[in-house]
Amino acid sequence: MDEKKIYILLTDTGTLFTRLIKLFTKKSFNHASISFDRSLSEVYSFGRKTPSNPFIGGFVKENMESHFFNLAKCRVYSCTVSTSQYEKMRCFIQKVNDNKALYRYNLLGLFAILLNKQMTRKNAFFCSQFVATVLQEGECVHFSKPPSLITPQDLITGNDLQFVYDGNLKNYRELEQRDRSPRSLLSI
Repeated sequence: MDEKKIYILLTDTGTLFTRLIKLFTKKSFNHASISFDRSLSEVYSFGRKTPSNPFIGGFVKENMESHFFNLAKCRVYSCTVSTSQYEKMRCFIQKVNDNKALYRYNLLGLFAILLNKQMTRKNAFFCSQFVATVLQEGECVHFSKPPSLITPQDLITGNDLQFVYDGNLKNYRELEQRDRSPRSLLSI
């Protein structure tokens, strides 16, 4: 059986919206994304469509090189999955991407989660709800509660994830690029 790795990225961008969420959750990281490569060149989530407005959101392919993420603190986790599971997750994300105009950010779901009330809305996700749904579509992670109640911390608690990194997102990306670049014979 061929195996692949997926990556779960938790971030704290330090924005006003993030600080507001942090007041309620008391957690360091309140945004979750999923990636299919260690260098985080393809990162998907539900979040802001434009960095300047936290209230206009939906499905996004996040730009890790943007100023918005360059200053972010992060934790990266990996999960080993079968090729079949990997493909199921990729297909689900492709389906959402192909129909992204139909999807919206589940802001009401964020308020419901604070009250521990399940609120499932058609074609609407918040970040951790989306990542949990992707993982369930791939049949690689099972949660004890529905995706509409999953927080970023729930994604990493009790699942078979391996810790990869904790620190500044920009530093992580620089380390990844350095590790993947060819080294000269003089540096050996």
